Parts: sequence; structure tokens; C-alpha cells
Amino acid sequence: MKKKILAFTLAASVAALSACSGGGDNEVVMTSKAGDVTKEEFYKEMKDSVGEQALQMIVLEKVLEDKYKVDEKKVDAEFDKNKEQLGENFEAFLAQQGQTPESFKKMIRLNMLQEAALTDGVKVTDEELNKRIEETQSEINARHILVADEETAKEVKEKLDKGEDFAKVAKEYSTDPGSKDKGGDLDWFGYGVMVPEFWSAAYDLEPGTISEPVQSDHGFHIIEVKEKRQKEDKKITDEEKDEMRQELLMEKSDENELLSKVAKLVKEADVKIKDKDLKSALDLFKMEDQPAADETPDVEVEQDDKETEKEESK
Repeated sequence: MKKKILAFTLAASVAALSACSGGGDNEVVMTSKAGDVTKEEFYKEMKDSVGEQALQMIVLEKVLEDKYKVDEKKVDAEFDKNKEQLGENFEAFLAQQGQTPESFKKMIRLNMLQEAALTDGVKVTDEELNKRIEETQSEINARHILVADEETAKEVKEKLDKGEDFAKVAKEYSTDPGSKDKGGDLDWFGYGVMVPEFWSAAYDLEPGTISEPVQSDHGFHIIEVKEKRQKEDKKITDEEKDEMRQELLMEKSDENELLSKVAKLVKEADVKIKDKDLKSALDLFKMEDQPAADETPDVEVEQDDKETEKEESK
């Protein structure tokens, strides 16, 4: 899924841990000649291995589902899309991730819930959407010089402003192995090929002009746009427009706000953890305005601490 989503990859473990909540503690979940495994034993083993992370995921899912709704058709569509893209490797992918088809769908649903929380209150105007549509229908022919730091980028820009040959400067300074020996030439490319910072700067440049230093995760770029053109007219479907709108919402949202939004929902949900061994699971969601460490958090997760009661009665 997209960035800005809290990292939880324990859907299969959560499903197993959740299954322990029903029935009696002595109910057998496995039999063998070597001995049986009860729900109580299974729960303890799961709790010791993935308990806190699994509980965090359950709490996250509960509070988000109470606030936001996810279209199950979209969950199924995303699942089918991933399955189609991976083809015959899909089963191997699930096994590598420790997932089942059901738990993978659970992860997709949780990601969508987090996206809903992250984009809550964020607006995308028709003008912004129309610009994105235009961008996806545009192609740019450009060249660039990539350097590691801003000081070198300014030095390069100064040389170009003084009239030095772009290709010559690119061969001397650029750290991009794919374009350096070609004088920085990138040929034609469309939307989504380059990193967003590069694309935005190039798209806003007029042909024949050179950008100021543009920073991305790769370093600092000096970009010259040579030409622009429109792709052949293609009708944009309503589904594609919805995808573009969601993409813009995610781009405009602040990833740092997700945890604080979830923390607020956790507090409002009045969650109380009754298993003392798992109380610290809520530390992930604690913000400055939440209870102090010696106070009981407010999240309700039903699991009687029968082991503790047994120990105390001995």
C-alpha cells in the first residue's frame, strides 16, 4: 500500500490470537499422541510471542472501524489486483509474508481504514484534480544533472547560467550513471516515472528553461526541459478519477498526524486492557494528553486474566 501507513504485518497471528477468546480455557485446539494443546496454552504461547503487536493491531482495527467505513468491494478489488499482478507467485508471496488469503484481505482493509483516518478533513479541489489529469496525459523530454549536495548544485547552476554547455557539465558533475555519459539526457518520460519532486519541477518548467536545484531522496537535480507533448487523447474513467483523487488526498495529508488521530480515537473509545502482561501494548498510542504511565489506559479488550487469579489463589 501507499506510504504513511502504520506498519502492522501480523494479521495471521492476530487471527489466531483472536480465536482464543471464545470457549473455555481447557477447550482443546490440537490433539496428538504426544499430548493435547488447550486454548489456554495456545493463548499464552501466542501472547508471549506476538501479544503486544497483535493487540495493537486489534485495537487499531476496532477504533478505526467504529469511526470509518470501508467498501468491501474495494477490498476485494485490491486483493484481486495484487493476485493478478503476482500471478503464479501469489501463493509464495503469502507464505513468505506469513499470510493467508483471509489475513491478507484483513491487512488491505486495515490499510484502507488508516487511509480514511489519515485523509479525514483533507480536501482536493476540482482544479487540483484536473491538473493531475493533465499531468497523466503529458510527456516531457528533459535532461538533468544530479549531485549529492546543495552547494555543488548551486555551483553547477552558476556554470549553466554563465552559458557553459549542459552536456559537458553533466558529464563532469552528474552522479546519475544512467544519464551522465549521455550529457544528462533522460529522453521522453510520463507521469509516475520520475520521483514526485522531479516531476513537479519539470512539469512546471517551460521548454528551454533550467530549474533551480530540486531536492529529492536521490540528491539535488538541475533540470532542463527540452520539449513537452500531449499523449493521444484517452478518456479518463470515473474509477481512474477516484484513484487520482485518493492519490492527491494521500499526498496532501500529513503522515505525522496519523498516530495522533489514532491516539485520540483510542482515548475516546475508553479502552481497558485486563491482561496485565499486555498493558504496555497501548504505549504506542500514548500522546502527551493521555494518562500517565501509572494510570490505566482507556481501551477495552476482553480477556480475563485467569492465569493471574490462579497464581494468587495458590
